Amino acid sequence: MSSLSLRLPESLHRKLREIAERDDISINQFIATAAAEKAAAMLTIEYLEERGRRADSRLLDRLLRRVPDIPPVQGDELVVTKRRPDKRLPTTRARARTRVRRGSKSRPRG
Repeated sequence: MSSLSLRLPESLHRKLREIAERDDISINQFIATAAAEKAAAMLTIEYLEERGRRADSRLLDRLLRRVPDIPPVQGDELVVTKRRPDKRLPTTRARARTRVRRGSKSRPRG
């Protein structure tokens, strides 16, 4: 096992101590578990991205055509929610249009 010196803000250290005490584990064990969970999540994303790059879209289309067109089982329905765009972060196209309207020489891309 290796050793690591870690600098944390006092407020975060306090919170970690409280959470670890509630779970009846050491701060060391809590941080090790949290790091392992984060690493597993990132490795899973990498794995899925790699698998996606190797996918054969023709095969997927063929498989999906075999799925019967029936309504989902109750509780399995797809919930569609409308997301409001974040007005603080306009899209690239919106920023480009704004530059053109303001008289800039740049042209909108798209």
